[in-house]
Formats: sequence, structure tokens, C-alpha cells
Amino acid sequence: MSRRFVKSFPIHSHGFEIETEMSVHALQLQLPVAEVPTKYGVRPEDSQSKLRTYRDGFRILFTIIGLLTTERPRLFYGVIALLLTLLAFGLAIPIFHDYFVTGIVKRFPTAFLCLGLVLLAAQVLAFGFLVHSIRRGRIEAKRLAYLAQKGHVPKTGEF
Repeated sequence: MSRRFVKSFPIHSHGFEIETEMSVHALQLQLPVAEVPTKYGVRPEDSQSKLRTYRDGFRILFTIIGLLTTERPRLFYGVIALLLTLLAFGLAIPIFHDYFVTGIVKRFPTAFLCLGLVLLAAQVLAFGFLVHSIRRGRIEAKRLAYLAQKGHVPKTGEF
């Protein structure tokens, strides 16, 4: 990692989550990333690992989900909107069936619930697009600040 990268990296977490955040930060700034081969030795017999498989795994999973909400908001909120819409249509199938058979809507509360779920899905989707546009502006500002640290100001279209 370069000194400039370390100075530009906002640390929000600790432990294994930092690795995930560093990868996302490097991708946002469009920096080259490479793996460095490392040789590992055998752990001494009387030592114990500090790793906790499930606890550490869940911490990384929740970090990825948190980053997904901020880094890919259209995808995250789009999936939520899709699930809400599918739930609404699943609940509406019996209502439509009854209506086509009898010509009467018998379950008004369920019909209103379906309508509310579809409206909520539309709001969630709109929120995802709003967060996406805010995120794009923040990433552009972050990249410009990163490039300006060394005196390099990007030309038009360099991104």
C-alpha cells in the first residue's frame, strides 16, 4: 500500500472487516491491486489460533452487507423492492382468482396490504436510485481528492 492510499483510507472498522473495506476503497479509486505471494509456516503445537470461524465469518458477512447498501444501493434496494413486489403479487393471486370467479372482491384488507406493499416497493426502489446518485458524487469527489494529493489533477475523461 502506498502512503497516499493509507492516508486516504477512512477506517470504519477493525479486525477482518478492514480487508474488505480496503479492497472496496482501492476499487473505488480505480487503483491497481495485486496479490503478493506469502509463505506461511507451521503453527507451533502449543499455540492456539485467534480465529473464530463463525464469529469472524458473520462479522465479514455483515460488513459486506453494509458495504453493499452503500456501494451497490441500486442492487441492494432493487432486490428488496423485487421481494416486496413478489410478496404483493403472491398475496394478490387469490384475490384475483376470487374476483374472476365471482366478480366480487372478498378480501379488502389483503387487497390494501398488496397495494401498500407495491407502493412500499416503489419507494424503496426510488430510495436506491437516490442513494446511488449521492454515492456517485461522493466517489468522484474522493477520487479527485486522492489524485490531488500528489498534485495530479485528472484530465477530462480520465476516469
